[in-house]
Amino acid sequence: MPLEATSLIGTLGGIGELAKSRHEQAGVTGMMSYLDSIVFWHWFVAALVLGVLEMLLPGVLFLWLGIAAAVVGVILLAVPGLGWEWQLVFFTVVSIASVVAWHRFRPQLADTDQPHLNRRGERYVGRVLTLDEAIVNGVGKVRVDDSTWKVNGADVDAGTRVRVTGVQGTVLQVVPAE
Repeated sequence: MPLEATSLIGTLGGIGELAKSRHEQAGVTGMMSYLDSIVFWHWFVAALVLGVLEMLLPGVLFLWLGIAAAVVGVILLAVPGLGWEWQLVFFTVVSIASVVAWHRFRPQLADTDQPHLNRRGERYVGRVLTLDEAIVNGVGKVRVDDSTWKVNGADVDAGTRVRVTGVQGTVLQVVPAE
């Protein structure tokens, strides 16, 4: 082999040794030893943290992840020598299974006997009301029970009876009643 090739191979070998020592200094082996030292209570703490996140954040995702962490903790109690790779596999499988099961079997919202409960304006659709103020340039006012509503419709005089045909935000859409 030529001298230059031998020198190049030696240099590459030195770079490999340098990278290996830098890897060890960076804590890669420390991370592996940490992962090998995970015990059941780590998973129970993770379940507790995920449960607290569920309470603080909207949605229902962290609940299922917390349950999966608790399940892995119980599995680790039964099989203490289980490797971290299998722990992550069980966590992943139980997490996905629990989320899918929840979406499949969750209770559906029941139909209510008051579908317009929080949509007050929609309750007035179909009612015939008397205008308090004339509709001028398409805008007027009408009194409904104990409140005054803005209305849009064809120009008509005050005192005219109008039928509510729809709602756009907080404005009632009206037409003259026949």
